[in-house]
Amino acid sequence: MESVGSAHQYRGDLSEVALPEILYTIDRFQVPGMIEARRGEVSKQIYIREGSVVHATSTDRNDSLGCFLERHGLLSKEIFAETMAERERSNKRYGNLLVERRILSPAQVYAAVRKQTEAIVWSLFEWLDGSVTFKIGSFGDVDSVRIQLPMRQVIVKGIKRAPNAKALVARLGRKEAVFERCDRVEDLIETALDAQEVGLLDLVDGRRTLFEICTHGPLGVAENGKLLYAFQVLQLVRRLEVGPPSGAPSTESSGAIRIRWKAGERST
Repeated sequence: MESVGSAHQYRGDLSEVALPEILYTIDRFQVPGMIEARRGEVSKQIYIREGSVVHATSTDRNDSLGCFLERHGLLSKEIFAETMAERERSNKRYGNLLVERRILSPAQVYAAVRKQTEAIVWSLFEWLDGSVTFKIGSFGDVDSVRIQLPMRQVIVKGIKRAPNAKALVARLGRKEAVFERCDRVEDLIETALDAQEVGLLDLVDGRRTLFEICTHGPLGVAENGKLLYAFQVLQLVRRLEVGPPSGAPSTESSGAIRIRWKAGERST
C-alpha cells in the first residue's frame, strides 16, 4: 500500500473472511482507522492507532459502560438509574459523570472502560457473519479515555475466547496438514505468549500433523486448535504444501488475507 487517505476503506463479510485475519492485515499496514462490524440492527466499532486498539463502541445497550458497571456489581440499580437519567439531562460522558459525582475513582473508571472495551472486542470474535468496513483516519474525537490493547495480543485472546473452535480450525486445513515455524523471538515477546502457548508452538516442527499437534498439545483439543489458528494468522507458523493429488483443486496456504484498498465508492 503506497498512499492512503481518509476516504480509503475496505469492505467485506465475516462469513467469508474471519475477523482475526482482517485485524492482522490492518496491523501489518500500521495505519490508524476504525473497523465497523454490523449485523442486523447492531453496529460495533473498534478504533485502532499505532498497532493497538484504543477505543471501542457499540449500539447494543448491553455493551454500554453503565450496563457493564451494573452487570459487574460496581453500580447499584438505584445509582445506575439515577446517573443514567442525569447523563441524559447533562449530555456528559458517563465516566466523567461518575468521577465528578465521586461515585467511582478515576482509576476505577479507567479500569472499567478498559474491560468494557475488551468485552466489545471479544464479542466480535463470536460473529460468524455480518458486514465489516475499515476506514482509515485518526478519529481524534474518541480520545477522551484512551487505552492500549496491542493488536497481536487482541488477536490471540480474541481467538481463544471464540466459542466456535470448529469454524476456526477448519481454516487450518485437513487434519493431515503439517506446519513449520516461521517466528522471531521478538514476535513471541510482543504477542506475550505464556508457557503453555509456547509449549504448543514448540510442537510445530515441520513433521507433526494438525491432528497430532491438537491432540498432544498442553491444552484441550479445541483450545490447541484455536491457538494454532492464532499462530497461523500472526504468521508464527505456516502450513507446508505437499501438493494436492492429481486433478484435485489447490488450497490457499496462508491464514492472512489480502485487502484491496480503494478510495470512495465505485459501482460495478
